[in-house]
Amino acid sequence: MKTVCVIGAGTSGLAALKRLTEAGVAAVCYEAHEDLGGNWNIGSPASSINESTHLISSKELTEYNDYPMPERFPDFPGHAQVIEYLLSYVEHFDLRKDIQFQTEVLRIEPLNEQVQDSGWRVELSDGTACEFAAVVIANGHNWDPRWPEYPGEFTGEVLHSSQYKRTETLRDKRVLVVGGGNSGCDIAAEAAVHARHAELSWRRGYHVLPKFFRGVPIDQWGDLLHRLRLPLWLRRRIAMLAARWALGPNADCAMPTPDHRLFETHPIINSQLHHHVGHGRLTLRPDIERFEGNLVYFVDGSQTQVDLVVFATGFKLTMPFLEDRFLPSGSGNRGFYLNIFHPERDDLFIAGMIQPDSGQWGLVDDQALAIARFLTAKKQDAPAASRLRADKRKAAECVRKTIAYVDSPRHDLEVEYYAYRRSLRRLQNQLQ
Repeated sequence: MKTVCVIGAGTSGLAALKRLTEAGVAAVCYEAHEDLGGNWNIGSPASSINESTHLISSKELTEYNDYPMPERFPDFPGHAQVIEYLLSYVEHFDLRKDIQFQTEVLRIEPLNEQVQDSGWRVELSDGTACEFAAVVIANGHNWDPRWPEYPGEFTGEVLHSSQYKRTETLRDKRVLVVGGGNSGCDIAAEAAVHARHAELSWRRGYHVLPKFFRGVPIDQWGDLLHRLRLPLWLRRRIAMLAARWALGPNADCAMPTPDHRLFETHPIINSQLHHHVGHGRLTLRPDIERFEGNLVYFVDGSQTQVDLVVFATGFKLTMPFLEDRFLPSGSGNRGFYLNIFHPERDDLFIAGMIQPDSGQWGLVDDQALAIARFLTAKKQDAPAASRLRADKRKAAECVRKTIAYVDSPRHDLEVEYYAYRRSLRRLQNQLQ
């Protein structure tokens, strides 16, 4: 029996593989596609990014904890630079030898359902099956599109944001983008430049933060406020003043007023929306009521005629290789302690199924280190492993409680970056 199976060689799977092998835990990573990078590999069938995609968190707050991005990279690297960084990471830590490409994990099942640490049988697309002492699920959460349902039928062209790859798709078309996330806002900003007419449908108003404030990435200002230990209400006030200073008030450029406080939805980081709305290149619309041919009717009674609808409506968290009955809440990562540890089984973990309000890879690196230390402590029968085992069986606690997020599928994976990092590092120290 091998020790650990890691599913996926994207940013999360690579971090898990690196931390496990570094701790002396024998691990094998299975990647369904031809190369690594997952969502950031624009040539992969699993990728949802487009040719214009850049990080929305700055490189300093996105990179792995022990492997900084090159100084020559811009503050917000594009997808080609991200892949360059990931390839360098794999080479530096000699990870490629432990990755098996073009090998999809078809099914995993416990060797004994009644024993909480029995290990797993892993069936692979090459027709083989292996037994592992543990499995780390790192197959990503940006590849299975969530499609909304509206009454009526639209007869024009329809895409999900994951299918949008280049600006030529928008050229000379009347385009409606649906969704208030960062992908939707980025595509709408491109449509404002390249489409014949561009509109953006939001269910509610959102707070928008600029990418830069006085030449510094906005998340680095947020990092400073956290290091100063300022309370949430004061950080919220300062961030709103900075946004107003950099972008102007929403009402002055016809942006709808949010129905929630800043940080209660995943932040929109965009310096172009206000500009395009203010110049009349982008029209904001409320939620859709129904479709009728190539007409779109909105809940405020207005209507528009469009050629292309792009649904930037997010993704479902899908683990097609695992039956829901083996998950504590019946699906997804709900019920996993700190979004990582199965509350009952000591041999099943999740890495990367989070959506923080800042950079992600450093947090996933912390998750991976916690997994590696737990497995090491468990092998040594250390008291720290027993304490974690007791804690995770008591309650699948998640630090999301620090902020009351708007009830929406968009926030199923949301975590507050700094509180979550503190919890992970506290756990790492306990397991050390």
